[in-house]
Amino acid sequence: MVSISIVCLLSLFLLLPSPTITAAFNYKSALSKSLLYFESQRSGHLPHTQRATWRHHSGLADGLQQGVDLVGGYYDAGDHVKFGLPMAFTVTMLSWGAAEYGEEIAAAGEERHVLEAIKWGTDYFVKAHTEANVLWAEVGDGDTDHYCWQRPEDMTTPRQAYKIDTNKPGSDLAGETAAAMAAASILFRKSDPHYSHLLLHHAQQLFEFGDKYRGNYDKSVEKVRSYYGSVSGYMDELLWAALWLHRATGKREYLDYAVANGVYFGGTEWAIKEFSWDVKFAGIQVLAAKILLLEEEPLPESHQKVLQQYRAKAEHYICSCLNKNNNGSNVLRTPGGLLFVRPWNNMQYVSTAAFLLTIYSDYLTAATDKELHCYEGNVRAADLLDFAKTQADYILGNNPNGLSYLVGFGRRYPTRVHHRGASIVSYKESQGFIGCTQGYDEWYSRPKPNPNVIFGAIVGGPGLRDEFLDERGNYMQTEACTYNTAPMVGVFAKLHSLKRVTSSAF
Repeated sequence: MVSISIVCLLSLFLLLPSPTITAAFNYKSALSKSLLYFESQRSGHLPHTQRATWRHHSGLADGLQQGVDLVGGYYDAGDHVKFGLPMAFTVTMLSWGAAEYGEEIAAAGEERHVLEAIKWGTDYFVKAHTEANVLWAEVGDGDTDHYCWQRPEDMTTPRQAYKIDTNKPGSDLAGETAAAMAAASILFRKSDPHYSHLLLHHAQQLFEFGDKYRGNYDKSVEKVRSYYGSVSGYMDELLWAALWLHRATGKREYLDYAVANGVYFGGTEWAIKEFSWDVKFAGIQVLAAKILLLEEEPLPESHQKVLQQYRAKAEHYICSCLNKNNNGSNVLRTPGGLLFVRPWNNMQYVSTAAFLLTIYSDYLTAATDKELHCYEGNVRAADLLDFAKTQADYILGNNPNGLSYLVGFGRRYPTRVHHRGASIVSYKESQGFIGCTQGYDEWYSRPKPNPNVIFGAIVGGPGLRDEFLDERGNYMQTEACTYNTAPMVGVFAKLHSLKRVTSSAF
């Protein structure tokens, strides 16, 4: 039986790889659109400054059944569950980008927007951390949510909330949320010192909670297991939180923790080829390497030795992205040059790789030892940035399809993003209720483009052969996630600053 529509065939034909088109990109526009995306993902009562005007208030009773205020936060992707782990990672990456490239973001006129995007998440985490050893992990569940195709403003699915506590621990979730709040606290030191201190207080409590009561959160909150199960366990998140608390406070005790637990927790042992909301080791290793490379503080020889091991693993990751490792330990690439880790939402790994390559390039530039030593030869700091730029440019349209995978950027981009709110007429235009299955019947199955453009969303992206099918049902490629876009905020800011400097030189 033929089940592929003519529209699907035409879409596939149009997006078959063709010769790559080289273009100069407006990274400032890419940065602006990326930050706009987070306003499309907001849950809760939207402010009058809301720029994604097709959205309206939603989830206003979240937590009510449990007697706690859980209104706010972000929807992770094209559905309406508030998953704590990917939300926290999103905020950590936004904060890391702003911590590294705050001046560049401000020069592009986006400082207010990046701080608003971060604070929308951290405000929610403050609410969700109701007691020292209690953190609300999730609102809604994927099974019932995915049964419906509705706008968030029309939600009829259960909004049950789930928590971790001393009896049902979740060190990975507690650790990632601690990292997010610690990283964010750095950014609010000058503009809002009271809020910065509040975030740091919560971060320290959450780290202590996660370290004292150890366990994987998906064993305590079983509903999350099919969607955001913690494959890497919780040890990476505890190291991650410790290093962010060290950076936020300057206290040696947190660095001591990362040094003492480097071997047992895998920080100095795991040679990884991906960095994601689940697997944090590459990010941990880069954070630790920075302390050593930039000689940020006097350290005993024992600490320097362990940090050197962290650095070696960080550079294994960098070399794997640059195709400079041996024994098949490099990241695959598509014919068009895109890093490829796995078919489902591959762009999340591309964006995190571009980010780590970009900041490590900066670290090497500022370091005494300015070369990275890969198996296939030495690499200069500029080589890392050049390759990060190729990944950013691929996302923006310099690829065999000539298609921007950043929605709303350029002349051609995905128009049938797998996203409930974007695919249904805006609540602002039509407030008539759209039912659970009605959305599937009338909107999901429509061959037409989405009525709302979700600017700044980075979709899952093409397959191993650069092939891409722009269809709403092709969720592996057309669904966007907050943690796809978050790392690119820093990358686009950096690239814009370089383009601005280059332009001013002529």
